Amino acid sequence: MRAFVVNGLCFLLLFCASCSSPDYAPKPKGYFNIKFPKKEYHVYQSGCAFSFDYPVYAQIEADKESESVKDVNGKDGSGCWSNMNFPQFNARLHLTYYGVFSAKEYNNLVEDARTLAFKHTVKASAIDQKLISYPERKVYGVYYAIEGNTASSVQFFLTDSAKNYFRGALYFNERPQYDSIAPVLSFIKKDIDRMIQSFSWKN
Repeated sequence: MRAFVVNGLCFLLLFCASCSSPDYAPKPKGYFNIKFPKKEYHVYQSGCAFSFDYPVYAQIEADKESESVKDVNGKDGSGCWSNMNFPQFNARLHLTYYGVFSAKEYNNLVEDARTLAFKHTVKASAIDQKLISYPERKVYGVYYAIEGNTASSVQFFLTDSAKNYFRGALYFNERPQYDSIAPVLSFIKKDIDRMIQSFSWKN
């Protein structure tokens, strides 16, 4: 009988303890804490028709496809295609250049840039366009900020409206998840802004 009473009291204590336990809710999904490097820049100089500032933590390498690319006149590629890689962030800024030889070719390239940006409309939650204009350096263009789970988050083109055309497109080498890449995207966007602000033609 005594054992029965003791067991009963133990059960009652456990029951009361369970009743007073706080409710637990699942924690929201977290992401890794990212340590961003200090912003410092080099000047990109090459045999190409342009120069710009780029971050010391990025690596620029020639795009192997440029050797087989045809320009708008069907001539061999200029060899001025490159990738600005951000190894720490698993991202790359794909850069292409074309010489322009007529108003028709220029208009085609500008329309191509718009088409390539808006092909992400299916998955994009918004696409913002911003005009770029630095008359003192003859640098003009359009900047496309693409929001949502898209393959490319930033695209832009720069031109002198006469004979040079330069385009950039940012890609992350992973399945796009806008919420998870947002801090990194914001960080790299500042580098792209610096690149555009410092961009100049050599001729």
